Amino acid sequence: MVERQLRRRGITDERVLAAMGSIPREEFLPESVRSRAYADSALPIARGQTVSQPWIVAAICQALSPGPTARLLEIGTGSGYSTAVLAEMAGVVVSVERHPDLAASATESLARLGFGNVEVLVGDGSTGLAERAPFDAIAVHAAAPAAPRTLLSQLGEGGALVAPIAAGEDREMLTLYRRRGAEIDREAISPVAFVPLIGAEGYAETP
Repeated sequence: MVERQLRRRGITDERVLAAMGSIPREEFLPESVRSRAYADSALPIARGQTVSQPWIVAAICQALSPGPTARLLEIGTGSGYSTAVLAEMAGVVVSVERHPDLAASATESLARLGFGNVEVLVGDGSTGLAERAPFDAIAVHAAAPAAPRTLLSQLGEGGALVAPIAAGEDREMLTLYRRRGAEIDREAISPVAFVPLIGAEGYAETP
């Protein structure tokens, strides 16, 4: 996976490559899809959610490039796999998941694999965690309808946020934002497809 799917497609950050090479993706997957754990694709989990394609996880981590003491906020815990990769790189990861059963399962998997620097919370991740701000980095694993202003306001100086942003035609653009004083720089990374960000500052949940 590391050589074929990541390094050959532009992932050059050795910390990202090492983290993804050391974390067993199958430990975060339902039994029914574990045989496809290292496929170059997203894989289904409960609640209509997915574990992102390995390249997408790596691209987010490389764009954020959190240092070993970084405080990182993750929106959309899902299975906990991306959480584990980020936790391998950062100092502390606080992850917010709106589905209690996914949060519980991810917490169990992360604890079983020894990730003691992660806290998983249940709530509306679209509004972030103002009481814990500022963060050095924020990873958003669901598609936002526009630039997530409240989440951006929770970045510290020099902090980075990566999120998929709606770009029409049922596609999104994975986008890097970085705070420079009062300004926010923006850089497009790659077209992607994600589940929607549901919440007060995302999309309404469909019945």
